[in-house]
Amino acid sequence: MAKKIFFIYPPSPKMNRTARCQQPVKELIVLPPLPPVDLMYCAAVAQNLGAVCKIKDYSVEGGDISALKSDISVFNPDIVLINIASTTFECDMKAVFAIKEVNKNILTVAMGAHFLTFNTSVLAEYPYLDVIIRGEPEMTFKDIVSGICFDKIDGINFRDNQGSVISNKDRNFLQNLDELPFPARNLVNNNLYLRPDNGEVQAVIKVAAGCPYHCFFCLAAPVSGTIPRYRSVDNVIEEIKECKFKYGINNFVFWSDLFSANHKFVYDLCNKIVAEKLDIIWSANSRVDSVDEQILTVMKNSGCSLISFGIESGSQEILDKIGKNITKQQALSTVQLCKKLQIKTFTYFVIGLPWENEKNIYETIDFAIKLDSDYVNFYTAAALPGSKFYDYIIENNLGSINEKDFYINPYYYPCVKTHFLSKERIYQLHKLAVKSFYLRPEYILKKLSEIKNFKQFINYFKAGLSILKK
Repeated sequence: MAKKIFFIYPPSPKMNRTARCQQPVKELIVLPPLPPVDLMYCAAVAQNLGAVCKIKDYSVEGGDISALKSDISVFNPDIVLINIASTTFECDMKAVFAIKEVNKNILTVAMGAHFLTFNTSVLAEYPYLDVIIRGEPEMTFKDIVSGICFDKIDGINFRDNQGSVISNKDRNFLQNLDELPFPARNLVNNNLYLRPDNGEVQAVIKVAAGCPYHCFFCLAAPVSGTIPRYRSVDNVIEEIKECKFKYGINNFVFWSDLFSANHKFVYDLCNKIVAEKLDIIWSANSRVDSVDEQILTVMKNSGCSLISFGIESGSQEILDKIGKNITKQQALSTVQLCKKLQIKTFTYFVIGLPWENEKNIYETIDFAIKLDSDYVNFYTAAALPGSKFYDYIIENNLGSINEKDFYINPYYYPCVKTHFLSKERIYQLHKLAVKSFYLRPEYILKKLSEIKNFKQFINYFKAGLSILKK
């Protein structure tokens, strides 16, 4: 009989649980919920092995622990794979406990960046969790579903027959990303994942993994390695076609740790999109020092409508401290170049890094206004286990994951203080940053002039209300 497998984002606030970010959506002004692509990949792998699969993103679809227990009772899975985030860890583990309450024989498997740091200790403390996947989950989960003995599966922690916690060796990164099947979009309600500006369905296509940079606060390198690995252009094009012609999706996020690290890949992909006359709209991330007018023009011509840039700080001193390896002038030049080519920009800033004082944060606010990108997210600094940031705050007594309110509202209310500022002061400065940028009359008038339909007006109106409530 075929195995039945349930893949879940557990009941929690709306979350984007990508291992690198683990961020709640509600308090971030223009950040939409993204589909659970990590679960969709693992489900596609399991479907190829003949398993009967079900995916539920409780954070977006809704539902509490009782709803989860009801779904478990009805579906009666053999295995549940659950994404666990550091920022919602205790809440997520209650879901794992609930699964075992319904049926103690279900194999509970957890994945997430949290387990790069905390794995053996979690299994020792939470007996209702059976297996932990460390690192990239797809091929590891394939081995689990295939019935390979746990002691022969790289990249997991589990209990042996005596109840002792075993930690197997790490799994090597998958080098040929084309080996992965396309995500199981047939198992999710794609209509739940919309672009925030036009309200149209948006798909996430993972084009690459790995980042050659290792910024102070970022998990990209620990999670995916420092050597970028790209899918073949033809493989990406086939997934675009599946989304477009099977699911009617024309809006895309090309997800990667650094999209523009490989210029040849970008040129070839963009030229292929044009040659195939796919007529899509897409966005991607980049660094301000890894694009120029030539490559931006090619991206624009193939349908790129928005690029997100991690600027992080308006203080050159802080940029140097966190190892960002960019200059403010590079940021200014690149954003201006995007404006010239009519590519929208989405810039990210982090407030509350350990060395910041009020002067540094005011520099960030002023610089964000000077850049005048189309959208901005100001994050309060969240120290995620596995990052250099997390190690630093432990060594310098700036915070601890053992504090009950450590992740009380990550990226909105700071989880750590700086050497100079309290958490409460950082919180006040964060709110000031959001209002200083978004409530400028010239910005409001610009956004009003861009409204093309009623749906877009409603989305902007809701965003405006959320800013006023801060």
